[in-house]
Amino acid sequence: MTTLKPIKSILAALLIGATAGCGSTGPSALYDLTAPRNVGTGERSSSAQILVPAPVALQALDTNSIAVAEAGRVYSYYPRVAWADTLPNVFQAKLIETLENTSKFRGVAQPGQGLLIDYQLQTTLRAFEVNVGGGSRAYVEVAARLVNDRDGRSVQARVFSAEVPTASTNTDEAIEALNAASDVVLRDIADWVLKAV
Repeated sequence: MTTLKPIKSILAALLIGATAGCGSTGPSALYDLTAPRNVGTGERSSSAQILVPAPVALQALDTNSIAVAEAGRVYSYYPRVAWADTLPNVFQAKLIETLENTSKFRGVAQPGQGLLIDYQLQTTLRAFEVNVGGGSRAYVEVAARLVNDRDGRSVQARVFSAEVPTASTNTDEAIEALNAASDVVLRDIADWVLKAV
């Protein structure tokens, strides 16, 4: 398993890797997230059709690299591993899957899939990282806005966040903690959308 090195060591390793030329074979492992099941188990259902565009993210998170953050928002990345796609695309896919798992909406789609949309669920990835400042923990923060697709008016907006401690910063345990934090946020967003529409 790959263990997390101090921030300066990771940055140095990345610089060395960048100057090593074209001999790189890419990441040795690709990671995905899960989507929570048994979401929206209450009586309420909705006839709405929801469009889920890819989230907006700063360049530091708009990548397939898995972020590590120190106090003061200094980013580095786990070496030799990556997300299965760019993080916004991975999160978008899991958000759609979570909404579908509720079985409470008439339809959920990404742009270009041809649904007549009632609402857009617009999101911004504010944080999606293993934070090593003052104790290791996974932290996910997502701002969400529900927009009426017919008139472009914002219906509701809210920020969702979750923090999951991790005893170790090795890759597998860090990804497990990130996945757990993501699950909380995905579940909360799905419940919120269901109540809002």
